[in-house]
Amino acid sequence: MRRFFRTVILAVVLSALLAIVEPAVRIAVFTAHLAALPSPVSLPLPVDRLSAAAIADSWQAARSSGRRHEGIDLFAPAGTPVRSTTIGLVARVGNNPLGGKIVWVTGPGSQRHYYAHLSRFADIHAGQPVAVGDLLGYVGTSGNARGTPPHLHYGIYTASGAINPYPLLRPSRAAPAPPGAG
Repeated sequence: MRRFFRTVILAVVLSALLAIVEPAVRIAVFTAHLAALPSPVSLPLPVDRLSAAAIADSWQAARSSGRRHEGIDLFAPAGTPVRSTTIGLVARVGNNPLGGKIVWVTGPGSQRHYYAHLSRFADIHAGQPVAVGDLLGYVGTSGNARGTPPHLHYGIYTASGAINPYPLLRPSRAAPAPPGAG
C-alpha cells in the first residue's frame, strides 16, 4: 500500500513539473524554428487600410537628442488596427518612455519587429505565437508621440542592429484602388 501511495505522489509531482516545463519547452522549440526560417523579403503593411501612396520612408530621419529614426512611421486614424507582419512569438507587451505602449514580436530569421505608440493592446501576451495578420493593438500617440498625429512606429531589428522596413513593406491590406485607377 505504501508503494502505491509513493507511486501516486511521484506521478502527481511529475505531472505538475511537466505542466510547468511544457510551455517553456514549446516556446523554445518554436523560437528555434523561427530562427531557422529565412528572414522575410516582403511584408504586409501592419496598419489596416493604408495604401502604398500613404507611406513614406522616414528611416534615419533626425530625431531629438541627436538620434536617428530606426524605423518608419505609418500615419492612420487613432484606433486603426495594427497587425503582425510575420509569423512569430510575442516577446514583450509593455511600455517604455519613447515608444509608449509597445509590442515586440520575434519573427523568422530571429528578426525582432517593434510596434510602438499604440493607443491600446489587443488581447495578447508574451510567449504567445502569432500569425501574419494577427491583431496586436491599435494606432495611437503614446510615449514620445504625444501631441503628434496618430501613427504606428514600426521597426525591424537584427543581431546587427536596425534595418529599414520600408523596402520590405507591400500594401497587401491596403485600401482598394478607386474605380478606374490602375
